[in-house]
Amino acid sequence: MASIRVGTAPDSWGVWFPSDANQVPYTRFLDEVAKAGYEWIELGPYGYLPTDPAQLRDELESRGLRLSAGTVSERLHQPDSWNAVWDQVTDVAALTAALGGKHVVVLPEMWRDLYTGAELEPGELTAEQWQAKTTGVDRLGKAMFEQYGVRLQYHPHADSHVETEQDITRFLQDTDPEFVNLCLDTGHVSYSGGDNLAIINRHPERIGYLHLKQVNSDVVARVHAEKLPFSEAVTLGAMTEPPLGVPEFPPLLEAVARTGADIFGIVEQDMYPCPPDAPFPIAQRTRSYLGGCGVHALRFDAGLSRSNDAL
Repeated sequence: MASIRVGTAPDSWGVWFPSDANQVPYTRFLDEVAKAGYEWIELGPYGYLPTDPAQLRDELESRGLRLSAGTVSERLHQPDSWNAVWDQVTDVAALTAALGGKHVVVLPEMWRDLYTGAELEPGELTAEQWQAKTTGVDRLGKAMFEQYGVRLQYHPHADSHVETEQDITRFLQDTDPEFVNLCLDTGHVSYSGGDNLAIINRHPERIGYLHLKQVNSDVVARVHAEKLPFSEAVTLGAMTEPPLGVPEFPPLLEAVARTGADIFGIVEQDMYPCPPDAPFPIAQRTRSYLGGCGVHALRFDAGLSRSNDAL
């Protein structure tokens, strides 16, 4: 039987940066995750949680928490970018592996300024740039697995060069499934007008990880009409707690369960910046909602069975 192991992430507590006055301290984040009933978390931005493996292990174990994945970004379509990207990846992958995590979520860097919406580079890649990105990500996935034993899960993102359903299809066609699979972020797919269920059904073998997120369709329509940057979209409430937005979760979760894959489903709700008291009740309600979805594959425990060892 497939298993979708549910967790959450610093993003759901309004955490986008290693250090920022608008963000809650990491100790409060960890306390509230455990209190809300989750047992799996992601690292979030490297440096937000302690980077010393022994200290982080103590912090997690004292709260009954475990680590599913780290997160890093890439810009491998740019010339001479490998060393800078790899330097980031080695820190994240090493810490993830030391804490028992088996995945690193890799996001494409955005082509628009996060705050002003100004174009930092063209929104479309040339054929040569696309090839550099896909071959670079293949190399990255292979190196991460061979050196650290972690799997690369690629995360399409708003205002990036891998964003739309068409981008995702092309990316999966042009990358090696042995070392590169998809972190399907349901919110980002819907934000760009894509069909999550179609992606799952067309590429079931490439769904390696989930970020569970919903969007407010009315806000997203305004964002696209006014060409607003992603940060402003988030401030306006583009991402919303389930079941208030789209896509509908139960059909997606059932489709993933039918793939037979054991997988993480990490709850994310982009909320930067947010009042410090807002995330915890949302986390509680979201966990309760998911528990009532009736999807047989959902798990909220941290126990590992033999069939999950490959995770």
